[in-house]
Amino acid sequence: MRTFALITYYLTACFIILIMQGCKESDHSTISETGDHVRTEFFDLNISNVPLRVEIAALPEERARGFMFREFIGDDEGMLFVFKEGSAQRFWMKNTRIPLDIGYISTSGVLLEVHKAKPYDLSGVPSRSTDIKFVLELNAGAYKEKGITIGARIPLDDVSKMLKHRGLNPEEFNL
Repeated sequence: MRTFALITYYLTACFIILIMQGCKESDHSTISETGDHVRTEFFDLNISNVPLRVEIAALPEERARGFMFREFIGDDEGMLFVFKEGSAQRFWMKNTRIPLDIGYISTSGVLLEVHKAKPYDLSGVPSRSTDIKFVLELNAGAYKEKGITIGARIPLDDVSKMLKHRGLNPEEFNL
């Protein structure tokens, strides 16, 4: 009986380790190849007085999935990635079919950089800044078309409200 308990313990431990490895943010291979998107919930976000509807990608699996497998995003739609700390970022386009603009935003909510990203490009688009806490992905050319320029701000209070609405604690994201 003791041997059975020991085997059960080791099997449970191995199972937990396997699950934890599958949840690592950097392990993009765990994303479903079918393109299933768990849920699409939009929030209103104004940047430089330009109204947008954005999805929030705050959890590691949401950030890893991003716009993978999407065929289309609307002209006024985007995805706001929220990180717990400001750091250098590098976004890639694995399984992303839509050309995008990637806006890197500081911990204080200021747009610092905008880069073009090509579909399926695995080389990554690195930020020059080391203080990137938010990343706003829009359709290619949208920043220029909408007049959103470097120095534009996102309202951090609005981001906090979005996180709360999602059932997340803004304090865990240092907001």
